[in-house]
Amino acid sequence: MSGQISFFESVGNYVDKAAAFTDIPKGLLQQIKACNLVLRIRFPIRVNGDYEVIEAYRAQHSHHRLPTKGGIRYAESVDQDEIMALAALMTYKCALVDVPFGGAKGGIKINPSKYTVEQLQNITRRYTTELVKKNFIGPGIDVPAPDYGTGPREMAWILDTYQAFRHGEIDSIGCVTGKPVTQNGIRGRAEATGRGVFYGLRECMSYEADMKKIGLTKGIAGKTMVVQGLGNVGSNAALISQNEGDVKIIGVAEREGSIHSEKGIDIEKLLAFRAETGSIVGFPGTKTLANNLAALELDCDILVPAALENQITRANAERINAKIIAEAANGPITADADPILIKKGIVILPDFYINAGGVTVSYFEWLKNLSHHRFGRLENRFQHNAFEGILTKVQEMTGKTIGDRERDFLTRGGTEEELVNSGLEDTMINAYQQIRDSFQQHSAISDMRTAAFVCSLKKIASDYISMGIFP
Repeated sequence: MSGQISFFESVGNYVDKAAAFTDIPKGLLQQIKACNLVLRIRFPIRVNGDYEVIEAYRAQHSHHRLPTKGGIRYAESVDQDEIMALAALMTYKCALVDVPFGGAKGGIKINPSKYTVEQLQNITRRYTTELVKKNFIGPGIDVPAPDYGTGPREMAWILDTYQAFRHGEIDSIGCVTGKPVTQNGIRGRAEATGRGVFYGLRECMSYEADMKKIGLTKGIAGKTMVVQGLGNVGSNAALISQNEGDVKIIGVAEREGSIHSEKGIDIEKLLAFRAETGSIVGFPGTKTLANNLAALELDCDILVPAALENQITRANAERINAKIIAEAANGPITADADPILIKKGIVILPDFYINAGGVTVSYFEWLKNLSHHRFGRLENRFQHNAFEGILTKVQEMTGKTIGDRERDFLTRGGTEEELVNSGLEDTMINAYQQIRDSFQQHSAISDMRTAAFVCSLKKIASDYISMGIFP
């Protein structure tokens, strides 16, 4: 459409805005913004006795760190601009949370629901073959992961195809992350992005002075939340917020409609209801709203758009009544809606921070694959014996006996999932503190997105300078 900037240009505009608060040279900034490599693929597959040409992409935005990292999405919306923009966001996301990868993204322009499992496998394997032939995949080159429309199953197909071409490569299992646990995946990966959303929100709301400015009390407990999208990210963010954060979910939006209940919606029961009926509409105790975007306009403390991009636009931004928006999806707020929301005093936790849980735990999976052992395996028994010794000494000194149940809890070592969650929690807390510090250091910065970009740009620029490319 004439006059409308592209998604990739929109990301670049955010970078330019943040760069004004840094001393990064213009030439270096242009290099940081540029998308280094884009692979555009066309290949035929046989569907129902005929041939269909499939359109696919893989973009490697930045090579300041290797390998590059980013998901592969299956969606009819996939095009080169979208993939380049999402790859750029991956660059800034990895830098922000101190994950040592460059940004990448891939996509296949299909609606996966229109294909059989066998056809999807053929498409995935052919796509992987093209990536291998063009040297666009490998544990030290480019490491894909799940995204919209893909999951552990597709990652297992990618791994198997890669290993067929790279037989005997010792680190081949690290060529892709988000794999099933039985195929060298990692426990905690499936819910990682949603859990990261919860940790980020909890940290944001732990600052009393910050919450007072937007009319909220300190802490996430008891706050109201509206969630758009019950896919992997939205459902886990809602479940964990409800179960571990004591958050009240008052609204849910999905493609088939949106629902509302002031008393709260049990997400676990809602997911079971949708699995049985195919819809969230009609869930007992809820009111059906006018359309599937209406829930976004509910009066709430926290809004979590976890569907696709461009959900909050200039057309509906004035009607958004949340105090905090956590961009669990990529690009759910359009560039022209951003200033409207900021003017309203809404705190926006940007996508490349709040949904960084996935790439963080993907990094842990990659490390696990390269080290060839499970997290906790080497130290678990040592920790147990050490804690057991301490507890025994405490009992001797106090003359008191601790029950077997309490003893088991206090002396056990951490499981892989607990260690992963602990690392994710630490990552999200540290990243938010860096964003907040950047926000407070520059009085002219009016939003957390710009502050987050400032943090990322400084780290990326430092990497380029240390490489000697820009003295």
